[in-house]
Amino acid sequence: MKIGIAQINPTVGDLEENVKSILFRYRELVSMGADLIITPELSLTGYPPRDLLFKSHFVADNLKAINEIIDEIGEVPIILGYVDLNTQDSGNPFENAALIIQNGQRIGKITKSLLPSYDVFDEARYFQPSKRVQVQNINGKRIGVTICEDIWSEDFLPSNLYTKDPAGELAKEGIDLLLNLSASPFNRGKTKERYSMLSFLARKVQVPLIYCNAVGGNDELIFDGNSLAFSASGELLAQGKAFKEESILVDTKSPKIQKTKFEDLEEIYEALVLGLRDYKIKCGFKTALIGLSGGIDSALTAVLAERAFGSENVFGVTMPSEFSSQGSIKDSLLLAKNLCIKLEEIPIKNSFESLKYDLSEVFREDDEDITEENMQARIRGLLLMSISNKKGHLLLTTGNKSELAVGYCTIYGDMCGGLAVISDLPKTLVYKLSKWVNRDEEIIPWNTIEKAPSAELKPDQKDQDTLPEYELLDQILDLYIDQSMGVSAIIEKGYDEETVKWIAKRVDANEWKRWQSAPGLRVNGKAFGVGRRIPIAQRYKD
Repeated sequence: MKIGIAQINPTVGDLEENVKSILFRYRELVSMGADLIITPELSLTGYPPRDLLFKSHFVADNLKAINEIIDEIGEVPIILGYVDLNTQDSGNPFENAALIIQNGQRIGKITKSLLPSYDVFDEARYFQPSKRVQVQNINGKRIGVTICEDIWSEDFLPSNLYTKDPAGELAKEGIDLLLNLSASPFNRGKTKERYSMLSFLARKVQVPLIYCNAVGGNDELIFDGNSLAFSASGELLAQGKAFKEESILVDTKSPKIQKTKFEDLEEIYEALVLGLRDYKIKCGFKTALIGLSGGIDSALTAVLAERAFGSENVFGVTMPSEFSSQGSIKDSLLLAKNLCIKLEEIPIKNSFESLKYDLSEVFREDDEDITEENMQARIRGLLLMSISNKKGHLLLTTGNKSELAVGYCTIYGDMCGGLAVISDLPKTLVYKLSKWVNRDEEIIPWNTIEKAPSAELKPDQKDQDTLPEYELLDQILDLYIDQSMGVSAIIEKGYDEETVKWIAKRVDANEWKRWQSAPGLRVNGKAFGVGRRIPIAQRYKD
């Protein structure tokens, strides 16, 4: 049997364009010889629709849109991800469902059984789970159809979340093929994890397994595609492209065993580019604006923006102060030249002096401190937001995860912007990715990479005057944030008690600041934003 995988990039809520995309892939796969075609989870609405589901006409409009698809479906059936109304007597109002369509008719329906409500997922807020699974008879084959979480094994989940095993139940009833419609977001290590899990599952159920994943960026989440097909013995038959739309044909009778590779830095780079590009397209932006400091964070952000927007659509602004080094200014100029982006220079010395004068009476009894440093950052934020406002550019913030974690950033200053591109990259990963960018030629000036990091808001300032060394800081942040390890447990691993407690205190104290930051692209398992929900007003200390 030849299975067509429609690896598409739906836009949440754009029913008209999603229909077009589904039908385009359907026709292409039919012409390639597919016997059956599958689409990603909620391919019609896009994933996740979140509270759009509560809009008065949204679900009804999604149901109407199905009719446009039905009219175009012939002998080759398609399995379509959509939102249905809950037909049970009680529970949540909607179902995360899949519809089987053939010859202009609905011939079967599947409802998702396992609803993830952890990390970035919140499906139990909207959907009612299925009480039972049912084998689908399609073109004389007994086919098990599952939706995303329904195939995730306990061994690969954060804990024992479910008592049901939909894939196992279907296998017990006897199936020839197991299909999965998925919208599984990317994070570091996820592609390897999926590969291992699905290969294991194919061997467990002893039938070929076809996995269709969505691709594209939707707000913080990035979907990587990487659709997969495995033989009954768990060998890889086919793999979709990473971070790209694609039509994939899998022949389960004449398999071509394939090999795969996973390159961590390249995956992260491509994920960020896709997330940024789709944020641009789906939100209607055409141009990007970046404040270039001569530092590594703004440099990497500019590289990603140039790739996502094109050099002609990226605008840089360097805003030197009396504390800016000549090296940083030169680095900004060289970076702009290497990327072929426009660069404006707006010195802030006069604005800073004027602001200090305006506040001199109020501050007459106070010594200069971090306030004056933050004033410079806020002047820069004002200038950038003004340009963004006037020109319609999407302002990209340049802060990394390490800075955001401990509050080493200025609210209404360097945190101003519409999208935080590298907010889920620890500082050490920023360095690694920047070196990877320069693997063939110097794009980011090597001086930017090699010099000691500095905010340059006072004379001879260095980040490490305030923060632990980034290697140490990022190790502790990974344990405290990404692995949810307690302070005492981290100390028991051999880390300095004072340092650990200082970091934990800074992380906890700056939750209010992160709540006001721009949405950030998620590439790690525990990103700030929807995947980490810590109260601001709380007094628990670990």
